[in-house]
Amino acid sequence: MTSTLPSPAANPAATPAQPQPAARRRYAVVGTGHRARLYVDALCGEHADVAELVALCDTNPARLAFHVERARRAGTCDPAGYDGGDVARLLDDAAPDVVVVASPDRAHAAHVAAALHAGADVVVEKPLTIDAEGMYTVQHAVRTSGRNLTVAHNYRYAAQNTALREVVADGRIGDVVSVHLEWMLDTAHGADYFRRWHRDKSVSGGLLVHKASHHFDLVNWWTGDVPETVHARGGRRFYGDGAGDGGERYALDLAADPELDALYGDSARTDGYRRDQDPFGPGATIEDTLSVLVGYRSGASLTYALTAHSPWEGYRVAINGTRGRAELDVVERCHSEAGLPGAAPTGGAHDGAASGCCAVRRRGGRLVVQEHWGRAQEVALPAVAGHAEGDVAMLRELFRGSASGATAGAGPADHRPDRRAGLSDGLRAVAVGIAGNRSLATGQVVPLGSLGVAL
Repeated sequence: MTSTLPSPAANPAATPAQPQPAARRRYAVVGTGHRARLYVDALCGEHADVAELVALCDTNPARLAFHVERARRAGTCDPAGYDGGDVARLLDDAAPDVVVVASPDRAHAAHVAAALHAGADVVVEKPLTIDAEGMYTVQHAVRTSGRNLTVAHNYRYAAQNTALREVVADGRIGDVVSVHLEWMLDTAHGADYFRRWHRDKSVSGGLLVHKASHHFDLVNWWTGDVPETVHARGGRRFYGDGAGDGGERYALDLAADPELDALYGDSARTDGYRRDQDPFGPGATIEDTLSVLVGYRSGASLTYALTAHSPWEGYRVAINGTRGRAELDVVERCHSEAGLPGAAPTGGAHDGAASGCCAVRRRGGRLVVQEHWGRAQEVALPAVAGHAEGDVAMLRELFRGSASGATAGAGPADHRPDRRAGLSDGLRAVAVGIAGNRSLATGQVVPLGSLGVAL
């Protein structure tokens, strides 16, 4: 039978077939606390043309409803909501291409493994997991599923951290011999870990895992090295039952922030979880003062200190090499303020400059490199990026495959080091903290090989 449809050649009005846009990848988010806002807003906003939010999941119906409604108000998303116990049903019903795991740290390994075995790729908030069993669970799931895992180590995307990585990678200071890193959390930000579920070490792994995994990942990435041994000392020296000076300066008024109140105010009646606990009240089992010595495969060493009750927030790192030394000093907030500012929407600290930073300790960063027999040289940094700025660049790479433009000035995009953290990166970052917790308990040097997971 001869077709009666005109051919393109016989129809001058016919136009050549246009290439079809690539289908949007389907995303689900497991865990709808405050951090989930970052992903909901990105998926339903800037990146809605390449990504589709199809499902959200949480144990608390009030928090789940908050984010479902937030997504729908954007006009580009209409996600289904699932109870926290229905992760398997979500994976079956919604069939996401990618699952973002933003649940409490203790649940990461189970949620990651379930998503991978269901055939989805995974983006997991740091830390990857909180114990050796979780490390094995995740590693086994990645290897047997053949799917991709990304750990959201967003500090890699900050311009100053990328610049330091390039200095080391370019060989300007030679082979790395030692690293010294001191990280200060001010009394607004540090106290916040003692208000939330993070205060329970069995849920968060303590600051050595939950917070310091950021920092250990940076050192591993800067040096390109693999940690092998850990010795840690520390304790709760400031917060906790009866400690510190307490008072109204450490109180968090949820009602002062409509979003926090919506997420954690009325929802407390459902599951009893309080977002605004007293950081000096009983029940905290995590440390606020920590010192760690890490030995690396190359023979290099790291001395690390974390203070969660500093009057200012930022970090100082020095990397000594066989040809010289690189020093990076960063002030993220020059002084802390009482109450809410320590609980920023994306999980980090608010901009110190916005609250009138002092002239003595200016917000910003300085990277200095000095080779042996040479004068010190300052590496220009266009801006100092912290948690929030790193998020912007990380999300662009997660959803679009490129972080270019978000940290302009850190070098041409095609010459920047790879900043996307995968399985090995996530394992190495948490391994230091997990071994550090064992060392705190035993007083002994802990070989990372004793965790039973190949790094």
